[in-house]
Amino acid sequence: MDPALYLARIEYRGPFEPMLDVLRGMHAAHMFAVPFENLDIIPLHRPIRLDEAALWRKIVEERRGGFCYELNGMFAWLLKHAGFDVTYLNARVFSRDGTLGIDFDHLALLVRLPGDGQRWLADVGFGDSFVEPLRLEAGEQPQGLRAYRLEKAGDGYITWQRNYDGSWEREYFFDLAPRSFPKDYEAGCTYHQRSPASSFTRSSVISRATPRGRISLQENRLIVTEDGKRSDWEVRPGEWPAKLMEHFGILLEAPGP
Repeated sequence: MDPALYLARIEYRGPFEPMLDVLRGMHAAHMFAVPFENLDIIPLHRPIRLDEAALWRKIVEERRGGFCYELNGMFAWLLKHAGFDVTYLNARVFSRDGTLGIDFDHLALLVRLPGDGQRWLADVGFGDSFVEPLRLEAGEQPQGLRAYRLEKAGDGYITWQRNYDGSWEREYFFDLAPRSFPKDYEAGCTYHQRSPASSFTRSSVISRATPRGRISLQENRLIVTEDGKRSDWEVRPGEWPAKLMEHFGILLEAPGP
C-alpha cells in the first residue's frame, strides 16, 4: 500500500505534507475522483469489509467508490501517512422528519495540522456535501454556490448545508469523542447492508462531485447538476452498464438494476 498509488487514483499532484492547502487539495481531489456508491449492496449483494487491505483493493486497485465507512476510512489512512492528526468521529444522519439515525450511522473525520490549534471537519463519504473541509467553528463557510455552517449542539455539532435555492437543511450531528476504526463502525456497516430501514438496501446510487456540481446514476435516472441547475434523463436497463462506465469508469461483474 503505497500513498503514491492513492494520490494517482485521486489525480492529486501537489505536495504531500501536513499543510492546510494539502488537506484542501486532497479532499477536493478525492470528491471529484472517487464516487459515493452502494453498488456492492445493490445490485451485487456482496458483503462490505472495512479492513485496510479490502478498502485499498476496492478503492485504489479496482478504482471503485464506496460509502462513508469505506471512503473516510481509506482517506484517514492517506491523511495519516501525510502527517495529519486524524480522529474518527461518530456521526448520526438526520432523516427528512428531523430524527437522527443510529449511533455510528456515519463516519466523519476530525483533522489537525501539526502545531496548529485549528480543527477541521473532513468528510469525503457523505455524497452531496462540502467539497473542501470545514473549519470547526461557528459561522457560514461558502463553497461555490452553496454554503455550510456548524452549529454547536450539546456535546457536538450539527452540519448544515445551504442549498442552491437558499434554503438550509441539516445533514448530520457528530460529537468529538475519539473512536476506533473499524471496530466501532462494524455494526453500523452491517446495519446499512442488511436493514430494510436503511436507504442503502432500497435503491442503488453512484454519485461524484464535479467542478460545476455533481453527476449521479440513481436506479434508472442519470442526474446532472451544473451551476445549480439540475437535469435528469431516464436510463433504460440495457444502457445502465454503459452509463456507469462513461461517467464513473466502472465495469461491474453483474448488470445494473
